[in-house]
Amino acid sequence: MSHNPATAALHAVGQSLWLDNITRALLDSGTLQRYVDELSVTGLTSNPTIFDQALKGSADYDADIRKLLTQGRSGEALFFDLALADIGRAADLFRPVHQRTRGVDGWVSLEVSPLLAYDTATTIKVARELHARAARPNLFIKIPGTAEGLPAIEEAIFAGVPVNVTLLLSTAHYQAAAEAWLRGIERRLAAGLSPDVASVASLFISRWDVAVSGKLPAELNMKLGIAVGQQTYKAYGDFLATPRCRRVMNEGAVPQRLLLASTGTKDPKASDTLYVEALAAPFTVNTMPEGTLKAWADHGRVGAPTPADGGDCEVVLDSVRHAGIDLDALAARLQTEGAAAFVASWHELLGVIAAKSSTLSA
Repeated sequence: MSHNPATAALHAVGQSLWLDNITRALLDSGTLQRYVDELSVTGLTSNPTIFDQALKGSADYDADIRKLLTQGRSGEALFFDLALADIGRAADLFRPVHQRTRGVDGWVSLEVSPLLAYDTATTIKVARELHARAARPNLFIKIPGTAEGLPAIEEAIFAGVPVNVTLLLSTAHYQAAAEAWLRGIERRLAAGLSPDVASVASLFISRWDVAVSGKLPAELNMKLGIAVGQQTYKAYGDFLATPRCRRVMNEGAVPQRLLLASTGTKDPKASDTLYVEALAAPFTVNTMPEGTLKAWADHGRVGAPTPADGGDCEVVLDSVRHAGIDLDALAARLQTEGAAAFVASWHELLGVIAAKSSTLSA
């Protein structure tokens, strides 16, 4: 089994490479297994948009939908039956990695309904239910790092549910998510429970550059997303070095890892491996779309790892502020827009399921 040198190089730096996609075809065709065997892929993430496209674009789910309809399933319940089937298969495929790394790697992620992004109580309830139904040790439940999501993240961790905190756009968002994880772990220790509840904090990169496209001087083009990533990576290192974090690590907690998401380049004039190259860093995850994974495997090159001190990120961020961009306001807007986009995909997904259901039951 030969590993692709470009993807293996990310692992050599200490970064896990996950695929940001799941479809029934990826599983059935053996493509996902091939990515594991040849491209060093050690985990997978999904979101409502990914499932919407998987269902819309194929008849692969029709037989299952037909069967579930005869069992009286419909709408959201039917969707989670389909999603859990795919996610369960993917989790089993990554189980050897999960065992080999003693639970650090080999994770798959399933998102709670995005309609719950601002509903703390229901998010906690649904996170526990989905995790129990999946019955896989290497399943993250994705919960958005909105103000309303943070208490749900803490409660889910306290309840022993591994969490992928999604929709983080800034260093401040990351820090709030890390705090929520840590409070959950500290409460477990105080209650005499095992502190071994894994988590990742997912920082979205490319959306920054899309948001400021055409609004900055040329020398700052495609620099903002990377600067936010570097600043957050420094904050991550600082957090891991705090006495509070080290105390729980000393009791057996594996610290929450920083995950770099939305790392596909959206600007056709920029390098298609720009974000991957700039944000290769130890003890992190990069989850990338299939196109970016293939581009990296073909011509990716690891240069110097992301500087632990953030490099020149503060200089870049100051220059962006001087150009008239309010970064805090933009982070808040991007998080709100991200939540709204997932809701739109969710409604579209339920529409696709309703349409297929009526066709297939006819």
